[in-house]
Amino acid sequence: MPLNLELKASVPSIQSARESAVRCGARFQGILHQVDTYFNVARGRLKLREIGDQGAELIYYERAETASERWSDYSRVAVPDPIVLKQQLAAALGILVVVRKKRELFLLERIRIHLDEVEGLGSFLEFEIPAVDAQEASRKMENVREWFGVEEGSIFTASYSDLIRGKSAGFGT
Repeated sequence: MPLNLELKASVPSIQSARESAVRCGARFQGILHQVDTYFNVARGRLKLREIGDQGAELIYYERAETASERWSDYSRVAVPDPIVLKQQLAAALGILVVVRKKRELFLLERIRIHLDEVEGLGSFLEFEIPAVDAQEASRKMENVREWFGVEEGSIFTASYSDLIRGKSAGFGT
């Protein structure tokens, strides 16, 4: 499975995060309206991501939810008929939670920068760094944290799904 180094932080303003992205040379890729439906699974997380009129994908991932910078093993598969798949997975596994967000996507080299407005939660910044070399990924994470002025107190370990479900343990750590 591919491996990412990830970090999520709350931001007071999407506009200021957008300005930081432009200032550091990131390229705007577009706005994505995403609906993530999480299913009950024994291990890891399984979600069906519907991306507006741009299709859908089934994503399975495992990661530690305790560190501020988290390593995530994941796999993705395109889903040609998300409505039917969602019905089947809901019947077989049950729906855990649904997360709705508007995501502005920027790319800086291979670093994905997400500016998220999550329904019911607020505004967030997320970095995803594909990891071929762990030390290089960690170095890149240090750089983008500095460029965006991400302070330790704004970083959180809980996923959007956990925050929506009321499990805010780890916020601000």
